[in-house]
Amino acid sequence: MLVNRKTSFKDGMLMADYGPDENLNDNADIEWVNKSWCPQGVSCAGLQKLKLSSPKVRLVLRLCAFVSMISVSANTPETFKEYPMLMTITLILDLVIMMLFTAELVAKMRIRGVFKGEAPYMKDRWCRFDGIMVICLWGSVILQIYEIAAHPGPESLANNFRIIRAPRPLILVRVFRNFLKFQLPKNRINSIFKRSSQQIYNVTIFFLFFMSLYGFLGVQFFGKMKHKCVRNGTDPSNVTLFDLAVPDTFCSPDPDAGYQCQNDMVCMELAMSPAVMGFNGFDHLPLSVFTVYQAASQEGWVFLMYNSIDSLQSYKAYLYFLSLIFFLAWLVKNVFIAVIIETFAEIRVQFQQMWGSRGGTAESDASQVIQNDGGSWKLVMVDENKTHGLAPPIFQQVLRSNFFHTFILLLVLIDAVIAASLSFDHHKKNPNEKFDIFYYSEVVLTILFALEAVFKIWCLGLHGYLKRSLHKFELVLVFGTTLHIIPELYRSLMTSFQVVRLFRLIKASPILEGFCFKIFGPPKKLGSLILFTMCLLIIASSISLQLFCFIPGFKKFQTFKEAFLSMFQIMCSEGWTDVSLDLMNSLTDCLTQALVAIYFMVFHLFVNVIVISLFVAVILDNLELDEDIKKLKQLKLREQSLETQEMLPLRLRIFSKFPDHPQMVRLYKMPGEFQISDIRESFIRQFTSPEGSLSLVVDSQDQPENILPELKSSHIKLIKSPMLETRSGGTVEKKSAIVGIIRDANQQKIISGGSAQLVPVGGRTMSILAHQHQIRMERSRSTRGGSRPTSLKLKAHPAMKENGDINPHATLMGVRRMDDLDIKDIQQKKQQAEQKRNQQEVDLRENHPYFDTPLFLIGRESKVRKICEMIVNAKYDYVLRDPDTGKKIKSNYKQLHKLLGLVTYLDWVMIIVTILSCISMCFETPKKRIMENPELQVAEYVFVVFMSVEMGLKIISNGLLFTPNAVVNDFRGILDLFIYGVSIVFVFWMPKNIEPHSKEHILMLLRCCRPLRIYSLVPHMRRVVYELVRGFKEIVLVSVLLIVLMFVFAICGVHILGGRLAKCNDPNITTKEDCHGIYLVEVLVTKMALSPEPGNVPAMYVPRAWINPRNFNFDNIGNAMLALFEVLSLEGWLEVRDVISSRVGIAEAIYIHFFVFIGYMIGLTLFVGVVIANYGENKGTALLTVDQRRWLDLKGRIKLAQPLHIPPRPERNMFRTLVYDITQHLYFKRFIVFLVIANCLMLSVPWKDDANKSTMYILAGFSTAFTLLFFLEVIMKMIALSPAGYWTSRRNRFDMFVTLLGVIWIILHYSSSQSEHINSLGYIVIVLRFFTVTGKHATLKMLMQTVVMSLFKALFIIMGMFLLMLFYAYAGVILFGSVKYGYNLGRQANFETAFNAILLLFRIVTGEDWNKIMHDCMVSTPFCSKGGNFWQTDCGNYFASIVYFCSFYVIITYIVLNLLVAIIMENFSLFYSNEEDALLSYNDIRQFQNTWNLVDINRKGMIPARRVRFLLRLLRGRLEVDLERDRLLFKHMCYEIEKLHQGGEVTFHDVLSMLSYRSVDIRKSLQLEESLAREELEFTIEEEVAKQTIKNWLDKCLKRIRAREHSNIISNLRATNEPMFTVTELSLMNPDNKEENKEDGQAPPRTRKKGHVELRTPVIQPPSLSQAGSSRKFLTPPLNEGGTRSEKDRTSLRRRSCKASNSSNKQLPLVNENNSDSGTTTFIPNLTTDSSLVGKNVSSDISSWWKEQSTYTNLEEGVILENI
Repeated sequence: MLVNRKTSFKDGMLMADYGPDENLNDNADIEWVNKSWCPQGVSCAGLQKLKLSSPKVRLVLRLCAFVSMISVSANTPETFKEYPMLMTITLILDLVIMMLFTAELVAKMRIRGVFKGEAPYMKDRWCRFDGIMVICLWGSVILQIYEIAAHPGPESLANNFRIIRAPRPLILVRVFRNFLKFQLPKNRINSIFKRSSQQIYNVTIFFLFFMSLYGFLGVQFFGKMKHKCVRNGTDPSNVTLFDLAVPDTFCSPDPDAGYQCQNDMVCMELAMSPAVMGFNGFDHLPLSVFTVYQAASQEGWVFLMYNSIDSLQSYKAYLYFLSLIFFLAWLVKNVFIAVIIETFAEIRVQFQQMWGSRGGTAESDASQVIQNDGGSWKLVMVDENKTHGLAPPIFQQVLRSNFFHTFILLLVLIDAVIAASLSFDHHKKNPNEKFDIFYYSEVVLTILFALEAVFKIWCLGLHGYLKRSLHKFELVLVFGTTLHIIPELYRSLMTSFQVVRLFRLIKASPILEGFCFKIFGPPKKLGSLILFTMCLLIIASSISLQLFCFIPGFKKFQTFKEAFLSMFQIMCSEGWTDVSLDLMNSLTDCLTQALVAIYFMVFHLFVNVIVISLFVAVILDNLELDEDIKKLKQLKLREQSLETQEMLPLRLRIFSKFPDHPQMVRLYKMPGEFQISDIRESFIRQFTSPEGSLSLVVDSQDQPENILPELKSSHIKLIKSPMLETRSGGTVEKKSAIVGIIRDANQQKIISGGSAQLVPVGGRTMSILAHQHQIRMERSRSTRGGSRPTSLKLKAHPAMKENGDINPHATLMGVRRMDDLDIKDIQQKKQQAEQKRNQQEVDLRENHPYFDTPLFLIGRESKVRKICEMIVNAKYDYVLRDPDTGKKIKSNYKQLHKLLGLVTYLDWVMIIVTILSCISMCFETPKKRIMENPELQVAEYVFVVFMSVEMGLKIISNGLLFTPNAVVNDFRGILDLFIYGVSIVFVFWMPKNIEPHSKEHILMLLRCCRPLRIYSLVPHMRRVVYELVRGFKEIVLVSVLLIVLMFVFAICGVHILGGRLAKCNDPNITTKEDCHGIYLVEVLVTKMALSPEPGNVPAMYVPRAWINPRNFNFDNIGNAMLALFEVLSLEGWLEVRDVISSRVGIAEAIYIHFFVFIGYMIGLTLFVGVVIANYGENKGTALLTVDQRRWLDLKGRIKLAQPLHIPPRPERNMFRTLVYDITQHLYFKRFIVFLVIANCLMLSVPWKDDANKSTMYILAGFSTAFTLLFFLEVIMKMIALSPAGYWTSRRNRFDMFVTLLGVIWIILHYSSSQSEHINSLGYIVIVLRFFTVTGKHATLKMLMQTVVMSLFKALFIIMGMFLLMLFYAYAGVILFGSVKYGYNLGRQANFETAFNAILLLFRIVTGEDWNKIMHDCMVSTPFCSKGGNFWQTDCGNYFASIVYFCSFYVIITYIVLNLLVAIIMENFSLFYSNEEDALLSYNDIRQFQNTWNLVDINRKGMIPARRVRFLLRLLRGRLEVDLERDRLLFKHMCYEIEKLHQGGEVTFHDVLSMLSYRSVDIRKSLQLEESLAREELEFTIEEEVAKQTIKNWLDKCLKRIRAREHSNIISNLRATNEPMFTVTELSLMNPDNKEENKEDGQAPPRTRKKGHVELRTPVIQPPSLSQAGSSRKFLTPPLNEGGTRSEKDRTSLRRRSCKASNSSNKQLPLVNENNSDSGTTTFIPNLTTDSSLVGKNVSSDISSWWKEQSTYTNLEEGVILENI
């Protein structure tokens, strides 16, 4: 069928468009005309006309699908009640659409067949989709006809059939599916989507695992929390609003835990349904899982925690909810982002042609071409092809002048300033008065911008003007602002045209403009994603509308408008629980409630994880650099590092500004003929500079950068200085320059090529090791005769001809060698830069006596300074070394004592002192102040004393400022001095009275910076700060973009909503004149769904006032910006929307929805993308090419891989063998997993003492049975693997530990009375058992490793975030510790203590009502009372509150938390490996682990180096080494292991690392320095192996010659003395091979003199009976020799070796002594390697195999057995 498929040509490749098959779907109603199918007796003329209008038919079908979508969205009872005519209209439309789609379905089935045919209808997925839509249309029409005829009531059963309309909105897919065309092979697209869907499925399972875990823990920790404070005598099943406390409060029946009721209230357990009390809690597992998901969405979790704190012990609630937020909301959910980003990065190359090039460039007014001016190439602006208008040339020059563009931008700026200056005061100014100075200024500016457009059209012509998209944008603004100045439209939604003009100011900043083009990339990419999101939202809204519109009393899904707003609210995660809980409260069936909860959870998870991750993936993809640019930037960064290394810091260069004053040193006269001159070395050096001498050495540093290293020649300084000359470029120069450009381009293409994988070579498939070895050998042969890779010796350029011309057809090897010399040149420059820097420091030390003298007082060699240096630099050396050799001892595990070597001893002391000081500061409160507490003062004095000693030691040792290692050499030293200075001032001052906003108050705030000192003491903490600061530029640019976005919307909000939000707080009063007096307002007591009696609710009288909303307004630009910033964080935007809808109108509420969509979907994801990109750049991974990143991931996977600890199958014991087979069977493992899950289901209900006794007995009985089964599993595994073998696995040890705990619980449970502690032990055992599932499931294990590794790597980031929170907590206690309670500041959320402040800040990090807390801290008079000191006032601070909360939210939420996403992505890439692209797949590593498990008999993870050869022989698959074809590679690998480890023991990772290096193309996968080092090592190995091979070959040749001469002499003597001998000698078998079988490869010492023949009497020993009767086995001669021989030589040698022992050509691996027929057999028993394996875990088969392999190895090493 590919013949009928459309094809396209891209880059010369024929590709198939993959997408909906138009020829078989949308055009099916046209194709059947071509089949000449017509009903009998009917003319086909009309059908032929239909064929001619096929595009129109397709358009009609798409239009019908769109109309069907509109029809189903309007098909609700409430819509029909409001617009009765819609019932008839929708019925008619559905009938017409149904007939058209039915005709299409019949035509497709008739032509294609239903189940059989060329392309059956039912076998095409899109056809099946269309058929389902037709069925839903038929059902909807029939149902609607019944509704019109019968008018069913709300309780009618016919309402249940309305669900058939729910799938109908999916017909919108038909409108857009024809645009989904991927120019890729179909199988490739299927594999991509299959793999990505599999990854999403795996992560979903992982997410469900953690949700189930916390669901089980929630049920057991909290259980039913139904105790509340009520009046005494209240009926628990019938509670009214007057029975509850105000506000409604949970309580604890335990007097020692939780909250205790007050004011004559009692703590009573209420007995009401979940519909009344709410669907939040931990009563049972389903409800607990739903509550866990609500908390994981960071929506309402803090109130659940507060309820748990009031009901139970507080530590359980803190531990549970804080860990839940950290793991589920911050770690596990971010794994979804990693999956989407990795998948998107995988397919972005394939979709690149569909989306367009990444990162556009701004359109230019003129074209640019390359021209040569005789000396260089330049870009020249030309406008020959531009369309000109009617204006004279002078006006066109004005148009292109900078003055004109600057003037226009100035007008835009003036317009923005004027628009932002508008403000309203609802007490003084009427917002309906429009004619003011702002209106007239807008009219003038609109006219000026209209004249600008006319002027451009006059100069460029209409066609030339409309060619640029920017001009089209300007023209739209001109028309829009012209309509805006009409008085009726002024300050309406048309204001958006005026404020959007502000975006033109981006052109004033090239950096910001380029950044915008970079992050937004091709418009198709981001635009298609926005379109997808909107379509998804519309479809979901319409489906939800049809599902829930018939529920009585529920108004959020009665019309499409309400459904759309509700689904948009769920998508933004703000108040989504309110929608779901309200709907669940409206239902009565438990099953329906559960289905509704699942429905909303799935939609919320999809849009908040997958859709948002897609936006992040698009932004990251736009920030990704091309491969060639990455290579260039890598070189550029290395060159830039040279400049920084060569220059001394400014604080040291200041000494060079002063004249030299060298300190004279007394020199004593030494014996000799010549006098010693008192001349300093630095003085002589100025006369021996390279410029004054003849340079005979190539110095590549002084050559121009554009000259190739091979062409750089040494320059000779003549007497006459050369003059700078310029010469015009001739033909030869131009041609050579063009050739150079082409060569560089080809070089970059070659460098950025993909890595090699399994490649068919010569009709056979080679392993990756053999293929990479072949590549290396080809390179070495191509460069044979030259120097080694890292040599600096210059040779003739391989691409140069004899006449000096450059050959453009340079080979790959020649090009790559030039890169090697460039890299080496950079390394040489780096060394020279370091030398120059050191030499400058030496010169300053000689010429300036005060250089490197601390405080200009302490001498350089002072003893005091030496002692201080010793104290300051004293550090623990955690490196373990051999006491004899001094070599470093390897350690397989991380050791805790290495932490001591992180910093010096002095820094450790200060870290401990600083931590203790911070702990003491936590006890400071407004009521417990340090000025009045001696204990806290002692802690302050101790800190100051210790820091004074520290600073004194460091200043004496390293100096303060003007020394090389000064204390103040970076921001670390400045921070230390600042903290020390503040502490000194505070200790000596210690003010008693501190007024708010005074200098004493500011000093208290500055003292809160003390926890930040940990940053300067811990190097890893400084690195975290450094990584954040390095990406500050991009973060600032993103912040500027968001500020511009908020500024534009703020101006629009001021013009539309300014002064119009003020209203009387009494909803019954509509005019300002009537808003006075008091009125009765209801008091919100509880969130429970109680049904109060009308007019009988708690209420209070409040005064009426005409005021703005409490937390926001749009009266001026400042308040509007603050309100939009809160909305941007998705907090409080629902209140803003509801207020605007009720007080202004629903049309104006669209404004806030649009801002939320733009700000949330694009604005906030910019922060995520930029932080992730900066983290990758700082880690060095952003500039890595695809191959280099794969290599980095491979090294990480190798580091994580561990040797298996599986003992071999016990062959000798049949019972153990049977048990072994059972325990290792797949069904047995699945059965154990089933038992684990079944055991965990026992935790679905709480294990409480007050629970039902019978239920508890049943649960305990089942748990006992499961524990006994697990105990049986442990016994079986110990029998199968042996106790020692079982203990080698960590997972087995954990299983045994959990099982033993379970046995202990059984004993305690049945031997004593039940108690809470015993029950706690029981469910803890089950929870620990639940963790074993991750070890039994490969995907869960992989993702668990991702999270664990991310947790360890993010340790210092988490510590840094905590220290920052600690600093804000101290400041919050001082600023807001005494602020009065408000709407959100209360008993649990306040700044009264540092601990409460930390919990409140943790809540703010999750965004839980942070803006409301901020407004509570802004309280001012007359709503509070002021005092003399800050602890005596309960007022807040307006500006301090804004700065405090906004800065904290931006730094922590937008920046620091996104670093966790970056770390998870970095670790997830280790496990997200494509088997097609991975350098070494998981199967390869698994194969190596299995092979290692055979060789490592002691299960220690280390083997002798000599055993590596056996390991390499056993490898199969892609790591297999064929000894016949890849013998040289085998030698190289063996020699590498022996050379690097000197014949000692090698670890699992050593061998795997060696194989990984051998399996990749090191020049593509490794970075420059690592590639050079590896090439140097391999070159050395190749040389050594070649030398050893040649040496062995020469020795063997000499031995053969000597043996042949000796044999000829003996033969002559025998021929001469033959009659004298009566004994027939046995012929020697291969006498020439006797000497070469010795291991040392050396000939024996000569026992005769040269020229003499030594005769020896042959000694003939017949075999003894014992020898004849023994069954000892000897090895046959080897198949090959140690040297490199051809196959012919090996065959001849094999033939010679076998001729004497047996006349047949068959070779047996083992020869029995008893079966020797050719005489007596002697053998050489000097085997040097291990001939047998000894160990407890070694089976008989492995032992015999090892003997066979070891004997083969001995033969290879030179021991050849002969039969004599």
